Amino acid sequence: MTTLIESEEHQALRKAVSALGKRYGRDYLTRVIAEGRHPTELWSEAGKLGYLGVNLPEEYGGGGGGIAELSIVMEELGASGSPLLMLVVSPAICGTVISRFGTEEQKRAWLPGIADGTRTMAFGITEPDAGSNSHRITTTARRDGDDWLLTGRKVFISGVDHADAVLIVGRTEDARTGKLKPCLFIVPRDAEGFTRSPIDMELSAAEKQWELVLEDVRLPADALVGDEDAGLLQLFAGLNPERIMTAAFAIGMGRYALGKALEYARERTVWKTPIGAHQAIAHPLAQAHIELELAKLMMQKAAGLYDAGDDIGAGEAANMAKYAAGEACVRAVDQAVHTLGGNGLTREFGLASLITGARVARIAPVSREMILNYISHQTLGLPKSY
Repeated sequence: MTTLIESEEHQALRKAVSALGKRYGRDYLTRVIAEGRHPTELWSEAGKLGYLGVNLPEEYGGGGGGIAELSIVMEELGASGSPLLMLVVSPAICGTVISRFGTEEQKRAWLPGIADGTRTMAFGITEPDAGSNSHRITTTARRDGDDWLLTGRKVFISGVDHADAVLIVGRTEDARTGKLKPCLFIVPRDAEGFTRSPIDMELSAAEKQWELVLEDVRLPADALVGDEDAGLLQLFAGLNPERIMTAAFAIGMGRYALGKALEYARERTVWKTPIGAHQAIAHPLAQAHIELELAKLMMQKAAGLYDAGDDIGAGEAANMAKYAAGEACVRAVDQAVHTLGGNGLTREFGLASLITGARVARIAPVSREMILNYISHQTLGLPKSY
């Protein structure tokens, strides 16, 4: 379980990652986005320093920590203005699933590269007609001799163009019941029948969004990750870290926006007084700070529960952390832009693009409404409406 006071090791990790992030900063990420490329330099250096694999087992090149440590990396890079979205996907989701459920061969093939950043893996669950509802996923896997044949479509899959493979959520038929159950497959990017096309987004981000089509993609038996009969357990082993890391992403972004607003409020003078002296400016910024800190506490609780092996407790806390962080981030960004007035919409100050970016934490990987549904019936015991 987590404590309210961070350990010296965690504080040192924060300080070190913050220093790395500030060496790159928002200007670096803005330039990368404008050039239409990936933040390769930052990703590579973070990997060499051990930050990308801080949650993975030491015997496979990781840091031996957990999601608590990886969420610190995400938050501090975000607070510096240089968040790495693929941290959510490659080490947090895929790395976690493989380290918990993969075969020895899968672990040795993937974890060292994921840890040092030389290999990345994307994650494919969302579908056009199913969203993230694992019960409605139509991507199916059927056996053909010793192989698997995978067919289906995925949308809003991040970073596929830069990934070596995609961890695809498909469904296989249960021989006993005839019902479909979720399973996870490693699909190499160059697999025959596996195609991708970019989704035209107004969101400014280094990581592009993709639609994937799988047409009888033939995979060997060892492409299956984990037990064919334990799909939901394995799936949520990856989705809980995803929610925690999305919370870290949102908190980092909110802190960055708030920091820019505070800097402006201290320096911008009207009638001989800094605008930050006025309560109409100061109080909303103080409120934004409080909300970010409260969300951070829930995120730390969720990470602590997950790393302690409490998947059920972590599921509830991860959903609440993601909800709280998404709301706090949107409000912090909105207040930051409002504090700067017209300057908040200029490229010079770099806040306007965060208005769109902040919405991501409310929408993905699960909407706030679905989180409220989860809390309503799982935590509060209210009947389902669906």
